[in-house]
Amino acid sequence: MSGVVGDGLLTASITTPAFVRYSRKNMEEGARKVEKDPARLVLGSVIVGSIGRDSAKGKEGAREQAAMYLANKVQNIKGSADILLECAGLTFEELRPVADAMEAGGRKAAAKAVTDEIFSKVCAIAGSPEACIRRIEEYRDAGCTHIMLEIWGDDRAGQAKLFGESVLPHFRK
Repeated sequence: MSGVVGDGLLTASITTPAFVRYSRKNMEEGARKVEKDPARLVLGSVIVGSIGRDSAKGKEGAREQAAMYLANKVQNIKGSADILLECAGLTFEELRPVADAMEAGGRKAAAKAVTDEIFSKVCAIAGSPEACIRRIEEYRDAGCTHIMLEIWGDDRAGQAKLFGESVLPHFRK
């Protein structure tokens, strides 16, 4: 529908490069049906993120934010998140411990329940500046034209500054 009646699409949180490819394909098919140029469509993605000079520290905020979104997918919007989770290679069963931890102990507890395997599947823009650059390139290669990065964690202003100084210049070339 976004290709038929709109000029683009903004995907939901926990978007992955695979979901971007899925969304772009459908959007372009719609555009072709009404003889619109698919190359002119924009595809924005909401992506969880955090950054730090130390890669492990740089992932902490994104892990917490991912936990909140993943728990929400299990607790509140089961039917509408199926394709999104399928593209990420995630199952409701795999996410149940995250949702249970959120319910029992809040977002910090849920973040601890996000295993490295789950976090990897989320495809957050997180870690060191170099890791963030590589991840953004993955999204761009998948067809994402705009990123809405949801920075989470300690010192968000400092993270935004580091992102602006160390990541954005790479994409201004």
